[in-house]
Amino acid sequence: MRLLFLLILLTASTYACAQDNLQGAWQGVLIKDGAKESESIIIYLYLQVDGANVTGTTREEFYKTDYYLIQKTKGSIDHSTIKLKQYNIEKRKISSAINVCSVDMALDYVDSTGYLSGRFTGNNCRGNIGRVIFYRCKKDVSKGDSVLFSHSWRDGFLADLKKGRKAPEVQERERRNFKFQPIYFDYDQAEIKPEFTTYLSQMARVVNGHSDLRIRITGHTDADGSDEYNVGLSQRRAKAIQDFFLQRGLEFFKLVIDFKGEKMPVDNNNTPEGKQRNRRVDFEFI
Repeated sequence: MRLLFLLILLTASTYACAQDNLQGAWQGVLIKDGAKESESIIIYLYLQVDGANVTGTTREEFYKTDYYLIQKTKGSIDHSTIKLKQYNIEKRKISSAINVCSVDMALDYVDSTGYLSGRFTGNNCRGNIGRVIFYRCKKDVSKGDSVLFSHSWRDGFLADLKKGRKAPEVQERERRNFKFQPIYFDYDQAEIKPEFTTYLSQMARVVNGHSDLRIRITGHTDADGSDEYNVGLSQRRAKAIQDFFLQRGLEFFKLVIDFKGEKMPVDNNNTPEGKQRNRRVDFEFI
């Protein structure tokens, strides 16, 4: 009986956490079926979760204009699935050429990507259907006449979606949690050893999943050989890593290489073990 009670308590706690995680401000786009992505409407959403009930506000903005439409929303939530209905216009500034439409939305949150997305269907405009996708916003939804952000963020967001990138908060979490480790090389060699390819591929996925993240690749050597030779060897090691990343789809501008020769050892050069630790490439996000 105690075990059953604990299981129920844990399930209820997980359910509540899942719902609370969706409360707050979101921003994204409405893309009507058959329309070009360049015609998508900017939308901000504020969610207030109370048990299984959801209330909130949406603000739609029309790209590179000062037109906007603010509507109240209400609906329900079940774990990470939300059903919302726009039902009352609070405020608007809009052209007479634009149809004023309210929609119903069915949304699901995916923790691994950080997106709240789904479908919308017009509840007062026929044929107004399409997809909607949000990511967490750092500011509340404005009810004033001025826009919160320059509309240029929309184009970057659409480009990120095409490239399969995750939401900004997930990108940041992955970057923060990623653990760097050096890549070691054999004596007088610049070839990547097979045991490091899995780790390097994982690093490539993290960097490629971020729109504005770059990485510095720094090559090193042990103290054997001349300074001039070791500078060249450390450069070849860094270049080998750069080529590996380029082959896995990273853009050239995301990769910065540096090479230090024997000038920055992490161990002494008096033992084989120390020399091995110095024959390396290091990494850092920039």
